[in-house]
Amino acid sequence: MNLFRSVQAIAGASSGDGASAYIDWPAVATAAKSATEPGSLDLTPAEKEGYAADVRDARSRLRSVGGVEFDVPNAIEVQNRHHWIDSNITTFRRVMRPLESNIEVTFPAATRVLNTGSMSFMLSFLASHVLGQYDPLLLADGDAEHELYFVHPNIVDAATELDVDYPRFRRWIAFHEVAHAAEFGAAPWLPEHLESRMKDGLESLTSGTFDREAFRDLDVAMTAVEGYAEMLMDRAFDEEYADLRAKLDARRRGGGPVARIARRLLGLGLKRRQYERGAQFFSTVADQRGVAAAAAVWEEPANLPTEAELDDPARWLARVDP
Repeated sequence: MNLFRSVQAIAGASSGDGASAYIDWPAVATAAKSATEPGSLDLTPAEKEGYAADVRDARSRLRSVGGVEFDVPNAIEVQNRHHWIDSNITTFRRVMRPLESNIEVTFPAATRVLNTGSMSFMLSFLASHVLGQYDPLLLADGDAEHELYFVHPNIVDAATELDVDYPRFRRWIAFHEVAHAAEFGAAPWLPEHLESRMKDGLESLTSGTFDREAFRDLDVAMTAVEGYAEMLMDRAFDEEYADLRAKLDARRRGGGPVARIARRLLGLGLKRRQYERGAQFFSTVADQRGVAAAAAVWEEPANLPTEAELDDPARWLARVDP
């Protein structure tokens, strides 16, 4: 880890190749990776096979228990933290493109340094905490394939920190990420729906307004995405998980003072709320009608719960009647 090099990259943010008036993406990559230890990616043959077996078994169990048809991405990577940063810079560049091309910047040099620093901090922090990621490649050009990542050093460190069996913990994380693949596989309309709401929200920001409805719809949809995956991974997991759930939930809320401040700044409290609120909704549905019935949410956009229904699953059940 080289913090001096990280600060140097941010301070020298320019409008050269790969940069814009808004952010210097090459400098983001340099700064974020300089501030982050990559972590070991020395996997034993047993670990490599373990990841592959976890994904295969998760696909089989989730199909059976969830009553959903889907396949896993062709691109499945076991990454270190620097690999994850590179992958997500590509994602963030794609998402930020509408803002970068439409916002007029009064002080481009200062704005570029500030935004480059903010993005570098965010990616560095997340790279040290993210365990796995399903990437549906929203706003991608052409027929881009979705991807699945596992950040191996973080999974190993988290298992040690939480004092849980590493292979069992790794397997449970695989079930969560493959559950996201199940959602998008069961709902071919979901990427377009999320992209539409995201574009509307970003376009409103570039015009100096705030499309509250677009962002509310996006929050509701993401609450459903996160909550369904939480419920399904637990119901489909083929081992005891209560201790894993309790410890992972505590990890999402915890950390030292710096980590807690970072979580607030990055809006991770909102994501935790999405996990918890969505999981409660789908757990209630599954308890009353069965796990497979909850998959009705992915049949069409109209079946997504409303803001009010998230807190009153009975209203959703009465309307959708799975």
